[in-house]
Amino acid sequence: MIFWRVKPLDQILATAEKKALKRQLGPVQLTLLGIGAIIGTGIFVLTAEAGQKAGPGMMVAFVIAAVVCALAALAYAELAAMLPVSGSAYTYTYGVLGEAVAWLVGWALVLEYAVAAGAVAVGWSGYMNGLLASAGMSLPEFLRTGPYDGGSFNLLAFIISLVITGLLVIGTSKSAWVNAVLVAIKVVALSVFVVMAIPAVKNPNFAPFLPAGWGTPLGGFGVLGAAASIFFAYVGFDAVSTAAEETKNPNRNIPIGLIASLAVCTLFYLLVGYGAVGSVGSQPVMGADGMPLPPGSPELAAACKNLDALVCSKEPLAHVLKLLGFAGIGNFIGLAAALALPSVILMMIYGQTRIFFVMSRDGLLPEGLSKVHPTFHTPHIITMITGVAVSLFSAMFPVGILADISNSGTLFAFMAVAVGVMILRVTQPDRARPFRTPLVWIVCPAAILGCLLLFLNLSAYTIELFVGWAAIGVVVYLAYGLRKSHLADR
Repeated sequence: MIFWRVKPLDQILATAEKKALKRQLGPVQLTLLGIGAIIGTGIFVLTAEAGQKAGPGMMVAFVIAAVVCALAALAYAELAAMLPVSGSAYTYTYGVLGEAVAWLVGWALVLEYAVAAGAVAVGWSGYMNGLLASAGMSLPEFLRTGPYDGGSFNLLAFIISLVITGLLVIGTSKSAWVNAVLVAIKVVALSVFVVMAIPAVKNPNFAPFLPAGWGTPLGGFGVLGAAASIFFAYVGFDAVSTAAEETKNPNRNIPIGLIASLAVCTLFYLLVGYGAVGSVGSQPVMGADGMPLPPGSPELAAACKNLDALVCSKEPLAHVLKLLGFAGIGNFIGLAAALALPSVILMMIYGQTRIFFVMSRDGLLPEGLSKVHPTFHTPHIITMITGVAVSLFSAMFPVGILADISNSGTLFAFMAVAVGVMILRVTQPDRARPFRTPLVWIVCPAAILGCLLLFLNLSAYTIELFVGWAAIGVVVYLAYGLRKSHLADR
């Protein structure tokens, strides 16, 4: 059947060897790449949104999202070690579930990487605009935000996206070491926040702990709604697997990079969340119906004009320290975020280009997109196309619901990977597995159920957008990939 073309795993490995990227990344660089991709807008910006959805219960939301990501990471580690090539969930799915499903996964990953890169760029521009304003060098208002946010063109978001793109064209190794410096800045900033905020924690700030309850499917509120949003704060660990083809000794180093980066970030998030909630409180702003007002809505913006609450802040971590009387340190946190968030943009664009690179190599996208630069050894054409698209996207659209849209594509891809691990355990039990998912028949079903639970607790609007994006993907596949695929004549 044409919709069940499966590319054998050995053929995937052979194809990668014919047009391979240079192996130059070690375990430390991979772990730093993972941390760089994970720690970003989620913890620096979305803490306020999680508080508005769940109040102090966002602490539980952090744990739920971390558990789901940990389960997915164990599945990713097994497939990444078996298939040390670029492409992440797309490649793994192609080798197990077939071309049509693989295409949908690759199409969904555009939401995870490209949309997320644009969202982070917009978040970064917010910090930078704040710093420029405090220094008396404000940009004209129409250049601070896009047309949906009251401006005309988000100039800073546009510029940072192009700068990161240029860095990725020059070379992966160079960009990885720049990323290492930015990761250090983020870790220092979060460490300072934890040290300053936790001593100020007071038990009364945790009550009521669940002001919006646990939440309901398609509601987008409560603990589960916050977990579905805060999931964005963990997204990025799988970007490590997209670097498999550029990794030295990938069978050993990919699992190390995946699990180590997720473990480090989870620890930081729990400490930061505890410090933020316990020191100044995070009760949501309620509407007339007794439920929290939707984050990013005009109603919440109007209510926040007369409030100095954590849930109203665009720079929540800096805001907490300012409320505690540490304005100077709060400005340092803001500066650190402005310096470090580009590392997340870097990893998101990086991951997107590597997935497009492999889809092009398989014939599902034009072959010219997979050309490798003779000097820089990078897929320069698709990198430049992706970077320009992200820069324009970030210049025109607000953060708003972008994180949730990104999550929808990510959760779909994670479910596909977990299914793939279980199928391969049955169909190819004797294949070498440098890393084996422990308790696979418990871990993988739990990962699928966890991802589905978070997916259903996104807003109805977000799920509708995901379905619409998937429908467009089907049309593109039928119009091009179905005929041009390298497996079309088999």
